[in-house]
Amino acid sequence: MRSERLAPYVLVAPALLIIVALRLWPLLLGVNFSFTGDGERNGAMVGLDNYLEMFQDATFQSALRNVGLLVLLLPVAVAIPGLLATFIYLRVPGHRFFRSVYFFPAVLSPVIVGAIFNLMLAFDGSLNTVLAVFGVGPVDWLGDPDVAMFAVVGVQIWATFGMALVVFLAGFATLDSALLDAARMDGASLPQTIWHVIIPGLTRTIQFVFVTTMIGMLTSMFGLLYVMTSGGPEGSTYLPEYYIWIQQGQMNRPALASAASTVLFLIMLVVGLLQISVLRRAGRED
Repeated sequence: MRSERLAPYVLVAPALLIIVALRLWPLLLGVNFSFTGDGERNGAMVGLDNYLEMFQDATFQSALRNVGLLVLLLPVAVAIPGLLATFIYLRVPGHRFFRSVYFFPAVLSPVIVGAIFNLMLAFDGSLNTVLAVFGVGPVDWLGDPDVAMFAVVGVQIWATFGMALVVFLAGFATLDSALLDAARMDGASLPQTIWHVIIPGLTRTIQFVFVTTMIGMLTSMFGLLYVMTSGGPEGSTYLPEYYIWIQQGQMNRPALASAASTVLFLIMLVVGLLQISVLRRAGRED
């Protein structure tokens, strides 16, 4: 009888040990390392010095502002694949072709995507050439500090919205088609159908895409930043993960990089808790 009660704990013990050894223990070591010094103070406890230095660093402040910008642009990053998935679901002409084309960028390496858009967004690139046809002057997409981050985020959305589109299409499979038929018979326009039928029917899918897209923006833009702007111009395209790489890989400041990693982890923790809250709320609504 006693062995039966212990059996569940024995079965889950290997998984717990792996999580502790490969996840929690390195995380705690990294947090502890963030309170030590670099260079001449290597290994010595320095308290919050790394955090104070980091938050006074204009580059890190720029990285945090860009995190806020990503939050503001998040609805755009979710709306684009949602709208395109709606058109595919409504079977617009060529919807099978567009489904493949839209997903294609998701299989490309960020380095390749960055290299392609470096050519397109150059001052003498093809985009400015097209704009000139319409009488619009050239834009320094990657050289203007006020524009560069928007350009990189736009490329990130283009490169990754295919995955969100697939999630939306999976969500459409759960949508009651009778509601769409009823909307058509009532003469509802496309915007009315989207607002009153599709969005309420895909609430959980939209919430899921919101959270996963935000996490992707915070953790998967390094390749684009490295290839397209290297954090410039004037540090305007820094994100926390790029700041971490600079401190660790170029400045030889591993303790400061650990402090930045801890801050990024806390940001991700907030996003994760938000995800749990959203999913629980959606579950109660069901």
